[in-house]
Amino acid sequence: MNAKVLLLCLLVSPLAALAQAPVIQISGANFRPLPLALSTPLVQGTESKATPQSVDDALLFDLRASGLFQVLDRASFLADAKEGMTAGSINFSRWANVGAESLVKYSLAREGDELRAEARVFNVGNGREDFKTSQSAPASEPSRLAHKVADAIYRHYTREPSPFLSSITYVRKSGANKDVWVADWDGRNARQMTSGGINVLPALGTDGVVGYTSYQGGKPDLYVQRGSDLKHIKTNEGQMATGIAFSPDGKRIAYALADGESAQIWVANAEGGGARQLTDTRFGINTSPAWSPDGKRLAFVSNRGGSPQVYVMGTDGSGVRRLTFQGNYNQTPSWSPRGDLIAFTARDERNAFDLFTVQVDSGKISRLTQDQANNEEPSFSPNGRLILFTSTRGGPSQLYVMTAEGNNQLPLPSPKDKAALTTPDWGR
Repeated sequence: MNAKVLLLCLLVSPLAALAQAPVIQISGANFRPLPLALSTPLVQGTESKATPQSVDDALLFDLRASGLFQVLDRASFLADAKEGMTAGSINFSRWANVGAESLVKYSLAREGDELRAEARVFNVGNGREDFKTSQSAPASEPSRLAHKVADAIYRHYTREPSPFLSSITYVRKSGANKDVWVADWDGRNARQMTSGGINVLPALGTDGVVGYTSYQGGKPDLYVQRGSDLKHIKTNEGQMATGIAFSPDGKRIAYALADGESAQIWVANAEGGGARQLTDTRFGINTSPAWSPDGKRLAFVSNRGGSPQVYVMGTDGSGVRRLTFQGNYNQTPSWSPRGDLIAFTARDERNAFDLFTVQVDSGKISRLTQDQANNEEPSFSPNGRLILFTSTRGGPSQLYVMTAEGNNQLPLPSPKDKAALTTPDWGR
């Protein structure tokens, strides 16, 4: 490398690093949520009140659930509700007086079949406009527009993708039926995937594929739905297959296969071919496979040590290592996309279920929930910052979200009939 090139690298590298640095501290001991004021939307045109309200509700929820912001109560706002969207038209002292450090102003307008939003982010302390984004979505999908605006704001502050444009799947119990549903990350825009019978343990793969366990053939077996195309994954005849899990690249699946005496972990290609058995513990139960983000390892639950515990192993079955030692009933592992943590459900001495994480390298345990009825079935967001889970703290099992540290626990919008929702999975 000649002297000129070396000098250029020395000059450019720090600037490149600075450009990627998050605007706010995302996690760690010094983290504190940023006090943020989100103004009510300025509505242009004659759009009905329902649409702006839908956008506003979803945008508020995204920002609150992120764990990054302390979204201020609008009842405390002192600014004129008709205040404009440009720095010159904003009285920043009034926003500072209610504790805001950041201010988001946004407008909505209908353009044909599309709904458009423009959002501006201001630093209240110096009155500077830091960021501006314009987003659009079909007018029939107002929450989609909100997620796109929230994603842009999230990326501005963190330099990371948000989880707001992702999907989740879960099981909804209705009478004797259990059906698989898919929804936006916050539970809005829910779509039913199965119709009647017992369908459980859903998982989202790449490109919108949904896998689940169904009893439609008289015994539990694996099914994969891609759009309107439903495919039965053939496993060993006569055995019970449960708990499909897609590899991060979508090319492989893992599942448990039971013969009445034991259950073992298997891996196959995405079509079910080339199946290989990974565990072999006679009279032992091995279930709930969960892929590592690099696709090289699996977490799973095994009772080979006398009680259900979380283990990890290579995807060829080698290097089996027990990861949890506290308690006698640990299950439903979910491997963080960041690779460092596995979240799981544990039953405590009072027979209550709560959520924990274990560090994959050190085995250090952290508790996430406590004294709030039963909390189960964790699933990490695609960026590893949030965890989706179920809780009975409000009655029937419902979906909740919290940060990976267990903070800011919020219920997702629940169905009006309060139907029980279980076994969520957050798509990657």
